[in-house]
Amino acid sequence: MDRLRVVIAADPPQRLDKALARDVPEAAALSRTRLGRLIAEGAVTRDGALLTDPKAKVAEGDVLEIAVPEAEDYDVVAQDIPLEIVFEDADLLVVNKPAGMVVHPAPGTPDGTLVNALLHHFGGELSGVGGEKRPGIVHRIDKDTSGLLVVAKSDRAHHGLARQFEKHTARRAYLAVVHGVPDVADPRLMGTRGVSAGAGGGITITSGLARHKTDRQRQAVFFVGQGRHAITHARVLETFGAPECLALVECRLETGRTHQIRVHMAHAGHALVGDSTYGGRRKLKGSALSPEAFAVASAFDRQALHAAELGFVHPVTEEEMLFEAPLPADMRDLLAALRTTA
Repeated sequence: MDRLRVVIAADPPQRLDKALARDVPEAAALSRTRLGRLIAEGAVTRDGALLTDPKAKVAEGDVLEIAVPEAEDYDVVAQDIPLEIVFEDADLLVVNKPAGMVVHPAPGTPDGTLVNALLHHFGGELSGVGGEKRPGIVHRIDKDTSGLLVVAKSDRAHHGLARQFEKHTARRAYLAVVHGVPDVADPRLMGTRGVSAGAGGGITITSGLARHKTDRQRQAVFFVGQGRHAITHARVLETFGAPECLALVECRLETGRTHQIRVHMAHAGHALVGDSTYGGRRKLKGSALSPEAFAVASAFDRQALHAAELGFVHPVTEEEMLFEAPLPADMRDLLAALRTTA
């Protein structure tokens, strides 16, 4: 058990958790989320008195002590699973995750995950951020979404990357194939709550996102202060069909919420091809596509979504980093088939 002493600096935020997140030494690699858990667990004191409310008020000059437990061993087996590593140095790794691979073990998927593969690749040299000796998973993408993820190899990198994702300064762009064509000239689309005209002829979707009220496996759009704030910018890159019935869309995230692109595009009336969770009722128009395109698109068995671009500031070297991953074979084949449509 390590004990960390923190002195609250001038003009502190009103909340204890925010003040600690600002003033805790960077080398401690304690994110606001982790600090919140430590507060709730009774690990933070002021003059010997426990502070268990993250909203507790603090003042300049307050001396706080945090009892930080040693990282616990992570009870997940290392597995020799091939990884497509785009970049790696002493502090972080960028990987191109295939569709079908779960990021983190969970009930029902205890192995075969990205974490199992990373444990083998790292050979035991793992980040301990979050109270566990584990690979530094900073953000996730869905099982059936392919593309780029950054993973922290050190506590310092984990803390710095987590801060960028929390502040929404990391750059993320996805490619998706959607039903219909999002067009700012479409009165239905522009009359949809939360949808507005965006830059370059695209659209912006703004809402709260939270678990669906009756289906806990899904996320849903909310307004009037409900849910976590989410913003997606989407623009059409290519259209397919006669009349146009599908589109290749670039989606850029300002925020990164669970299923954000899938939920937002479905809310706008342009669900992703292959998305059985959010777009199951959308049907392809065989009359608008060539037979080959209709067959390939109808058989596409995952959401057509790929994390194509990832940018951030290296948390140690402070270098601007930008990575791109080409479309996987199944999405390349889908687009090739769609382009056969006259």
